[in-house]
Amino acid sequence: MALLNDLINLNLTDSTKKIIAEYIWIGGSGMDLRSKARTLPKPESDPKKLPKWNYDGSSTGQAPGEDSEVILYPQAIFKDPFRGGNNILVICDAYTPAGEPIPTNKRHAAAKIFSHPEVEKEVPWYGIEQEYTLLQKDINWPLGWPQGGFPGPQGPYYCGIGADKAFGRDIVDAHYKACLYAGINISGINGEVMPGQWEFQVGPSVGISAGDEIWAARYILERITEIAGVVVSFDPKPIPGDWNGAGAHTNYSTKSMREEGGYEIIKKAIEKLGLRHKEHIAAYGEGNERRLTGKHETANINTFKWGVANRGASIRVGRDTENDGKGYFEDRRPASNMDPYVVTSMIAETTILL
Repeated sequence: MALLNDLINLNLTDSTKKIIAEYIWIGGSGMDLRSKARTLPKPESDPKKLPKWNYDGSSTGQAPGEDSEVILYPQAIFKDPFRGGNNILVICDAYTPAGEPIPTNKRHAAAKIFSHPEVEKEVPWYGIEQEYTLLQKDINWPLGWPQGGFPGPQGPYYCGIGADKAFGRDIVDAHYKACLYAGINISGINGEVMPGQWEFQVGPSVGISAGDEIWAARYILERITEIAGVVVSFDPKPIPGDWNGAGAHTNYSTKSMREEGGYEIIKKAIEKLGLRHKEHIAAYGEGNERRLTGKHETANINTFKWGVANRGASIRVGRDTENDGKGYFEDRRPASNMDPYVVTSMIAETTILL
């Protein structure tokens, strides 16, 4: 095993200018990440200069067997924390050979919204709080929970420390550092209310980069849990009953909201979101009705309400924003399995373009 680890950790820069590029894309379910690697002749930092590639879409539920080729377009580059050196992770979106985005390519439509002059002018910032649950492999039961049983009730686990409260911290810290190494704008981590559940935050990120960074961070987390022999779940309510669900609270502001008088802009934006509540809910993740019950720090899925410092609201405005008369707000509705391209672009579209 020592020899295997030595080979895995070889520094290629000592012997070649070639690098390994791991091309990453989203599979047919909209949540399954796929990737494969290729050798490139030299280091590269511009995704536009990377070659397109292809894969068998019939094996990912994205193309029929008789016309299975799907084309990968490189869109964002991150440093590879697993291979190190000049090696890279490449976030891609997927197209037909004719250049049409395939149905599961949500980035293409989001990029159109973010490139709209009115949206670009407002420089939308996002901070996404990605919650997830670590599960014991084979039994799909939260890490740290007794097999077939339950831990003590919620209360001591949120931001808790100690072997009886925090389960999987080594995975969480490894992910934190790997994201920083990769160049992802990860801004923090914490243990969540349900034991075995954690959260990382990405942002502030501008426009389409928020989606790229969340998907890259999810990929890195999946790879780390693969190494650790643990399963990561983005299910919005992994355990039924009196246990918190998992969300992806999305903090948002525009240039106008961040300037003097911004609080009035925020209130108008929230009003617009309320008018499209059903459309947003439909796009905010699968199984969200199991999470948005009106309990466990959520608003009921059929109700739209906002408030200052209210964690039981659909939209929460912070005390600092109210006091300063400018700032940001938090959309608490997105589920942990939401597509960040869909959520971020939809918020921008509703609040800026409609």
